[in-house]
Amino acid sequence: MERLKDKVALVTGAASGIGRATALLFAREGARVVATDIAGTGEQVVQEIRAAGGQALFLLHDVTDEVVWNKVMSRTFEAHGRLDVLVNNAGTATSRPVADLSLAEWREQLAVNLDSAFLGTKYAVRTMRLGKRGGSIVNVASVSALVGSPGTAAYSASKGGVRMLSKAVAMECAQDGIRVNTVFPGGVRTPSWQTADWWRGFVDQIGGEEEAWKQLEASAPMGRMGEPEDIAEAILYLASDASRYVTGSELVVDGGYTAR
Repeated sequence: MERLKDKVALVTGAASGIGRATALLFAREGARVVATDIAGTGEQVVQEIRAAGGQALFLLHDVTDEVVWNKVMSRTFEAHGRLDVLVNNAGTATSRPVADLSLAEWREQLAVNLDSAFLGTKYAVRTMRLGKRGGSIVNVASVSALVGSPGTAAYSASKGGVRMLSKAVAMECAQDGIRVNTVFPGGVRTPSWQTADWWRGFVDQIGGEEEAWKQLEASAPMGRMGEPEDIAEAILYLASDASRYVTGSELVVDGGYTAR
């Protein structure tokens, strides 16, 4: 399959989890991948892509820093002459009751989850307009942007902001042929989730990680939790020309969690 043949795609948070799965899938589908992450381990993803015969470039990237975003986009344009796809995937989550949530924790989650999506979208639109070929921006939100749950005030607020940012920019850029859509993952088995405060607390409460997974999967409508590849396939659809008439949309990939 070559659903992204010759397209230039930038994926943030590509060192692990959903970002890693997306970068690998994009490469298999023919994209020239620019994988970015604040962790240098993202270079391993690029090496894996190259070993399989794909094209990839790794860039260190603090997604909360506008100067770095400008540099990343400039480097991408220098290397490939255009940008066709941006996946704003990098994110963070801290579970804390709102009464105990510090302003610093609130601001950190908004910076990493929402400011980064704004900055990425801003510079992607500028770069895509230079190429005059249109493009696709896929913002990764969360089902926490759609339904409330205890301890997620900052996370839900940041992802809800991503939701409406996507819709507004989709309307703003439709005439440029730049599509902007949002993916809403449910519970996905990723390294960042498994190290989260709420998960560790849940594991301690249940009495072990294996039993905690069993309980989560038993409560899921489809009987299992999501895998990063499940979300990557949805992102691929929105990045590809198969979704050429889709913009401002919401694609929920949660195994039925929000349908209950």
